[in-house]
Amino acid sequence: MKKNVTMRDIAEKMNVSSVTVSKALNDKDGVSDDLREKIKTVAETMGYRINAAAKSMRDGYSYNIGVIIPERFAGANQSFYLQMYQHISKVLEGYNYSGIMHLLTDEDERNKRLPHLYYEKKVDGFIVLGQMDKEYLKEIKGMDIPIVLLDFYDEYDDVDSVITDNFFGAYELTNYLIRKGHQEIGFVGNLYSTSSIQDRFLGYYKSLLEHHLVMNPEYILNDRDEKGTYIDIEVPKKLPTAFVCNCDQVAFNFISTLKKAGYKIPEDCSIVSFDNDIYATITEPGLTTVEVNVEEMAKTAVRFIIEKIKGNDENNGRVSVKGNIIYRDSVMEQKAR
Repeated sequence: MKKNVTMRDIAEKMNVSSVTVSKALNDKDGVSDDLREKIKTVAETMGYRINAAAKSMRDGYSYNIGVIIPERFAGANQSFYLQMYQHISKVLEGYNYSGIMHLLTDEDERNKRLPHLYYEKKVDGFIVLGQMDKEYLKEIKGMDIPIVLLDFYDEYDDVDSVITDNFFGAYELTNYLIRKGHQEIGFVGNLYSTSSIQDRFLGYYKSLLEHHLVMNPEYILNDRDEKGTYIDIEVPKKLPTAFVCNCDQVAFNFISTLKKAGYKIPEDCSIVSFDNDIYATITEPGLTTVEVNVEEMAKTAVRFIIEKIKGNDENNGRVSVKGNIIYRDSVMEQKAR
């Protein structure tokens, strides 16, 4: 049995030329899309592995993509961004690329030190995963290398960004609470922290406006400090009947705080949130939440970065990926008073 499957082996199996196999596996012109996919499928089934080093030397690419994640989003209790990174790596494999994670420390971000991957030319582009300081982002945008922002966007649209539809998701969540009879609804999240939280707040607020409900400032609760570190959430003296939390981990923390204060969920207060990550299922009761389509976001971000590396300078702008509400037991119908 051969230890290494070659392009010739694949060509003989499919009764095509080695040149055709090479073009298909390297995404070159001269092969139909249908045949290209068939060749890739057969190559994967046979266990073919590209010689990455030889390919890199021949083409002048590293075939690596750097994924920058601020360290505050990659701690032991942070699951969402690590899950996103796993999806990015899986999608990159389909393009014969590898993902290299770069954890951006608070110190490097503060001192505007760019990743060593950039200076050492170890990557062909960067996916920036998670909101970062505006000044540091300016440094990133100044690099002579393709970049795509993922799960946040900048005020300028000259860099492609892929986000979940935060606004519409929170809008729909709040509408759901209102249909369940809730008229006093709060929001949990630092409005100055990330573009995602801001858009979720605006979706929540639009729903209140459309239903002629008053937004009580005392019901807008802070969940983190200016560095993004979670803080104890202060429970208002008078509790509204429901809260929209900006993410599942915050909802988990907030429900724990409410329970310690003697409240029952959802009997005393209904809770909805965002992400549908592990916190949505370990919370008791299970959270009604917007499921972020992480897989589609990863696919879109990877496609954008690969296109840019191949020389497509088209600006895709901000692209929103729709999520869906997953209904669980954290909401109780509010009877009319």
